[in-house]
Amino acid sequence: MQIRPLLTTRGSIILFTLFFLKLAAGATPVNDSVLTIPFGQNNKIIYSLTTGTYDVVFDGKKTIAGAYAECKGKTAMISTGAAVRTYSFWTRTHHDRVSQYTIVTVRDGVRMKQEFTVFGTRDFFITTVSVIGKGVAASYMSPLTTDNVAFSENGDNRALYVPFDNDMWARFNAQPLQQANFTSSEVTAIYNNGSYNGLVIGSLEHTVWKTGIHVKANSNNSISVSAFGGFADSNITHDKIPHGLVTTTDTSCVSPRLLVGKFSDWRKGMEDYAAHNSDKYYYGIRSWKKSTPVGWNSWGAIQNKITLDKAKRVIDFFADSCKGYRSNDGALYIDLDSFWDNMIKGGLDGDVSELKQFVAYCKSKGFKPGIYWAPFTDWGKYDRKIEGSNYTYAQAWLKQNGKPVEVDGAYAMDATHPGTKARINWYLTRLKDLGFKMIKIDFLGHGALECDRFYDSTVTTGMQAYKAGMKCVTKALDNKMLVYAAISPTMATAPYVHMRRIACDAFSAIDNSEYTLNSTGYGWWQSHLYNFVDADHVVFNRESEGANRARLASALVTGTLIAGDDFSSNGPWSDAAKRLLQNKDLLKVIKDGRSFKPIEANTGNKGVELFVKSGYDKTSYAYLAAFNFSNAPRTYTLSLFRLEAELGSAVNATELFTKANEKWTDTIQITIPPSDARVYLIRPVAPNN
Repeated sequence: MQIRPLLTTRGSIILFTLFFLKLAAGATPVNDSVLTIPFGQNNKIIYSLTTGTYDVVFDGKKTIAGAYAECKGKTAMISTGAAVRTYSFWTRTHHDRVSQYTIVTVRDGVRMKQEFTVFGTRDFFITTVSVIGKGVAASYMSPLTTDNVAFSENGDNRALYVPFDNDMWARFNAQPLQQANFTSSEVTAIYNNGSYNGLVIGSLEHTVWKTGIHVKANSNNSISVSAFGGFADSNITHDKIPHGLVTTTDTSCVSPRLLVGKFSDWRKGMEDYAAHNSDKYYYGIRSWKKSTPVGWNSWGAIQNKITLDKAKRVIDFFADSCKGYRSNDGALYIDLDSFWDNMIKGGLDGDVSELKQFVAYCKSKGFKPGIYWAPFTDWGKYDRKIEGSNYTYAQAWLKQNGKPVEVDGAYAMDATHPGTKARINWYLTRLKDLGFKMIKIDFLGHGALECDRFYDSTVTTGMQAYKAGMKCVTKALDNKMLVYAAISPTMATAPYVHMRRIACDAFSAIDNSEYTLNSTGYGWWQSHLYNFVDADHVVFNRESEGANRARLASALVTGTLIAGDDFSSNGPWSDAAKRLLQNKDLLKVIKDGRSFKPIEANTGNKGVELFVKSGYDKTSYAYLAAFNFSNAPRTYTLSLFRLEAELGSAVNATELFTKANEKWTDTIQITIPPSDARVYLIRPVAPNN
């Protein structure tokens, strides 16, 4: 039986249900019963109500075939096979036509419900699956599993691995598609580097599940894909136990919401994916409305040797010798990283006079003082009373297989434990009262680990615990500071911070810039999820002029700028800072806070070399950044078309470090010296010029 979609009028809602009887054992239907769900431009989902599988057609071509839903754990069920199936749908029109189709499969008294939400003008759909019945619970739920994804464009096809967090120098990996075999965290893209055409598959829910997207190339030129909630891995998520069981209500369990789309430019697809997450988040903190932050952080060079005297001399350097290094609204953040407790005696309830002096001195120069803290870690790793509570640390340690979990040298703390929450409130209230205007919060992934048993018995997964812990952090901060996340889960942290570091620690050497630009090159879309992403402290040290240009350019490409040298003493880094950090043309690059996007996204697990950022109107200007991480000169040749800015066939380009001017017609050809970088401001050639 063929089911045709019903027409609706503006603002109307239509509900329609059709029942299909369970097939007799061994019976074969003469005609498959099919539900066709149109969306976007020439796309449709074709759901077989007989087999419980679905195909997806994008732009008239079948791209996904034989997909099905599956649930494992305390409750196990699959959408395929003989069963009673019903479907219903509703449609409404506001700014866009939105329709939701629901297919229910009933087997042995348990119902599996898959929903497809589609849009009239968007080339993606959203799907979720749930199981309904008495006592249902699952640790694995997949709305989309298939062994047959077709992506056979000519040229360089890639599949993108995305790490769960930015810890332990994790890297993105744009693998050649024919070699793909990985589980990406939360999202993946399958794309052609030449045409940019590609698929994006990603989770829109990060408060209950850790989501994995398993991608594997098959020998028959097809691709297997499983997008599932319930991802736990000792290396990727740092979990030594399986993902916790999920029970959404007493009688239901719901998977992550999954976005599946095909885009003419996969980069725009990733940005849409990030923005769609942002739209759905409840922001625990207010969105940042001030200028793109710039500042300095002590971990870049001073590290554990930070003292009040050194901090004051750093402040003096920026006040007296680097007056041009400010945000667009004149602000500068001076941030004390770990070991700021060198300035206190007896803890925050003891002698904090030096810390108060730092805050006062910073403000006297017109700067904003910053501080650092890790809310879910115990670096002491011995039992003692938790600050601000009557509990002890051992009571609050998070455990896997009965043992405290150590990651990065610290024990993880149960984010749901009242001792952990009391400690968060105790520390952050005191830091807030001392007058700090910025805080860098670190090692947040410790709060997202799975646990044998959380203190809050209603919490059964790491992401549920993370939400509880981060809401506690947000409440304690009370919108009084700029909040910067360092090591943290990529997707789940967005509702609670303004800025997020794109990668792990990076310092001055050219390979540090390369590492950073692996994360920026394949994770630039996070600037559509957070207010800002950051390249970590920019350290010049005693590196070559070229390496210093590359380190600074890596920050400009990422979107913000945090310096990191030891400016309490004079050295070559001081002259480099005076010259580079006060360059007004370079500072203008980060005025909008947006990350550049990759031009060539085919570098595997290495740093991207070519980046572009166009103006909002795409017609007035664009920036091109080019990097050479090698020890020999590199020449890059590319078409102006690759910039994706509508500047015409001839442009004028000004290199912002050297001030050299060039005119390019149709083709760009540039040579970058070893371990160096160039950033170009590109404008259309004026008429009659």
